[in-house]
Amino acid sequence: MGSHRRLAPTSGFNRGAGTALCVLSAAASALGAVPADAAPYDHTRAEVDRLYAEAEKATEAYNKADEHADTLRRQVSDAQDLIARQQDRINTMRESLGSLAVAQYRSGGLDPTLALLFSDNPADYLDKASVLDRITAEQTGELRDLQSEMRNVAQERAEAVGKLAELDRSRKAVATHKKIVERKLAEARRLLNSLPYGERAAYGRASRGGRGDLFPDFGSALPASARAAAAMAAARSALGTPYVWGATGPYGFDCSGLMQWSYAQAGVQLPRTSQEQAYAGRQIPLSEARPGDLVIYRSDASHVGMYMGNGQVIHAPYPGAPVRYDPVDMLPVSSVTRV
Repeated sequence: MGSHRRLAPTSGFNRGAGTALCVLSAAASALGAVPADAAPYDHTRAEVDRLYAEAEKATEAYNKADEHADTLRRQVSDAQDLIARQQDRINTMRESLGSLAVAQYRSGGLDPTLALLFSDNPADYLDKASVLDRITAEQTGELRDLQSEMRNVAQERAEAVGKLAELDRSRKAVATHKKIVERKLAEARRLLNSLPYGERAAYGRASRGGRGDLFPDFGSALPASARAAAAMAAARSALGTPYVWGATGPYGFDCSGLMQWSYAQAGVQLPRTSQEQAYAGRQIPLSEARPGDLVIYRSDASHVGMYMGNGQVIHAPYPGAPVRYDPVDMLPVSSVTRV
């Protein structure tokens, strides 16, 4: 949330590959002051870490705003369909009432006393008058139904107008978060490109948190459930898939998008953002983590990975770094969630 959103953008917003991140940097937690005796480029690397972390936070805000916009679009579309059906019903009721009014006029155009006086068959006239009384009662009921339907339509239209205004605000929020992400990533890329090649390579190695084997030993711990095992299998199948911010697969992922897609393959619909995913199940201590659990990072819960066992997670790190395994302690852990 199982369903998952398409990789293609909505509302005209381009989610181009490699434009944002779910950053994984072993140094990302060290964003404070740089010691006076630090290496010449430590400050630049720390600044890149800070920009990546802020861009990731903005990415999750973008995801939340975009999901809200999708929900509002569906609600507006449903409301418009309902209004159209109600209007058709109102038109039908009006036609029916018009026919009844014509019948009443034709049958009751004369004063009842005169009609009885000139009637060839007084008994037949009285039968017709009885039918006319029933028509009048039916017409009264139809009028009440028509008034009720018109009130319903007016209310639905007012709510639809409100939803459209909210949708417009949500679209603006999406655009704002998109600009923030792109601005911070552009600055991070500029700073990285300002480093000598050797320093850029050193930053890349550091951002992998000391990652070793591409296929680490996950130990013998078993998943907490069959659905966790299915989600793990899906996540493993995504290894090497590029990071694409705002994407939920299968050809690109951001951090929370990978978790949502993986669990959707297991029939579980997770919320869209890492902040929401932190509360998508039972929270447990890191020491009790089992394969398939969600590991939430940083105090603002702006990054998420899936625990695979033996101190390893799988996750979508940041632009230029595909889905991969990394140590669970690559960033400060804020919580662990068992779905």
